[in-house]
Parts: sequence; C-alpha cells; structure tokens
Amino acid sequence: MRNRLILLPGWGLGTAALHPLAASLRAQDSRLQVDLLPLPELPDGDVQAWVEHLDRTLPQDTWLGGWSLGGMLASELARKRGDRCCGLLTLASNPSFVSRADWPHGMPADTFSTFVDGCRSHLQVTLKRFRSLCTQGAPDQLAVLKQLNVGLPSTDPLYLMSGLEVLGKLDTRDALVEYTGPQLHLFAGSDVLVPAEAAKALCELVPDVEVGLVENTSHAFLLEYPQDLAAGIKNFLHESGDD
Repeated sequence: MRNRLILLPGWGLGTAALHPLAASLRAQDSRLQVDLLPLPELPDGDVQAWVEHLDRTLPQDTWLGGWSLGGMLASELARKRGDRCCGLLTLASNPSFVSRADWPHGMPADTFSTFVDGCRSHLQVTLKRFRSLCTQGAPDQLAVLKQLNVGLPSTDPLYLMSGLEVLGKLDTRDALVEYTGPQLHLFAGSDVLVPAEAAKALCELVPDVEVGLVENTSHAFLLEYPQDLAAGIKNFLHESGDD
C-alpha cells in the first residue's frame, strides 16, 4: 500500500511522541494512512529475532519508518523486505548509535556502557536523564520535555534492557547500502545523542538517497516541528511515487 506509512518509536519512549507528527501527516494528506506501532517486547537482544518479529507482525508493502532505534529497525526490515517495502524514512536514527572504529559518529562505547549500567541499577533515574538528553538542544527544552513525558509506556525492565542490547549491536550501514528503494533520513542539528556529523557521513556512504539536517533542534525534533517535518515527508512520499 503506497499510501500507508508504518512508524516505530524510539527506545523507552513509546508511540505517544510520534502522535503530533502522525496527526500533521494525516492533516496534510488525507489519503495517507499512518500507523504507529510499538517496538517488539522480546526477552533477549538478538537483532535478527527483533527484525523477524517485525516482519511477521507489520503489514507488508508499506512505507517503513521510525525514530531513533525505530528507524534503525525499519532500515533492517526494509533490507529484508526489499521490493516489498515501498520506501524508508528515519528520524534522528544513526546507522550505528554506538561509535565504532570505522564509524566515529556515534556515542562513545564507554559512555553507552555507563548508560546501560545506570539502567540496570537505577532505571527510573536513568530514564529521566535520558529524556532530558533527548530534548537538549531544543530552543524551548522544558516545553519539549513536558510533551515527551506525556504517555510514556510502562515497559517491563527486561524488555528495556533487551532493547538497549539491540541498540548497542545494530549497525545498519550495510542495510542502507543494500536497500534500493527510496530513502529519506532526517537528522537534528543540535542532537546530543546522534551527532550531526552522522548526516554528512551517511551522505558519503549512500550518496543517492535523501539526507536532511534540521538546524538548532534536539533528538526530539519531531515534537518541535511536526508540521514542517510532515510537509517534507509528504513531499518525499509523493516525489518517490506515492501518487
């Protein structure tokens, strides 16, 4: 269905943060069906198991997209589905959230390890800190943080930890190179979780896809400018053959 877009949320944040963007997309294109679906809740961090679970449960022949971890998983699923995926959209999704020797544009591995340890020992405190980091860089951080704190899911800590394991393992660079359908990747200019440099590096990795950088915005930029983002996404869908 070329008029259907599936969006997956970021780690630990649920689908509520995607509601303003989805509402703006529906308002700007009455033909577009936008579905917000949660991340898998699986007891271990086997990346392939997560992707296969999504493949079984998400509708076929749709546009796939997501925010942060959701976008990374959508990227892997797009590669798996190939022609059965209409196109790919990611929002503040680093091809590799954790930096690697050949991808320095991520979170330092020791910083990520400290974050994981914090989740194990002081989950709620660490989650609160994480949400603050998501909104750091927004012109009105307190307002965005207030929005982000609405409708948070009550996810079992076991699933949160397995999600973190997936986030640490995922490296979607091969998936983005191998998937030949339309791609749009949007990054936030003042994101403290996904460096803006990742946008330029992605352009060099996959030069024939669309990559955008929204200046002076946070990791939660989809809450800052949902109407503007929706307009750009709508144009991408139409130009890529949605009509």
